Amino acid sequence: MALVRWSPWRELEEMQRTLSRLLGEAAPATEEGVWLPAVDIRETDDALIVEAELPGIERKDVKVDIKDGVLTISGERKYEKETEEENIHRMERVYGRFSRSFSLPNNVDVDKVEAKLKNGVLTVRLPKKETARARTVEIK
Repeated sequence: MALVRWSPWRELEEMQRTLSRLLGEAAPATEEGVWLPAVDIRETDDALIVEAELPGIERKDVKVDIKDGVLTISGERKYEKETEEENIHRMERVYGRFSRSFSLPNNVDVDKVEAKLKNGVLTVRLPKKETARARTVEIK
């Protein structure tokens, strides 16, 4: 069983998502025009994997930056207004800017980071440095 560092922010984000679902809102918003995509973070023996849900967003509208040990995923989901006026009965999808930032551990090799956007999911693979990888030592 792996130990997971407790973070009050994670619990607050989860409470916000739960309240949003209960109140019928589409996604948590932090301020007008800014929203937070859902993100999963996993760890393997050789990398950290960050997956962000970005349905309907094109590659050109997403930016992945690493600066001073912080991974930032940002971009914008643009609202394409139809030329004909329509009667909108309900609008649950969130449009506008988004940004998520995560502090990275020191063992990430930032020169080998890869990002892919496929089927509305952005996957960022953050390889661990060779010295940080777990290995088994043979007993002689």
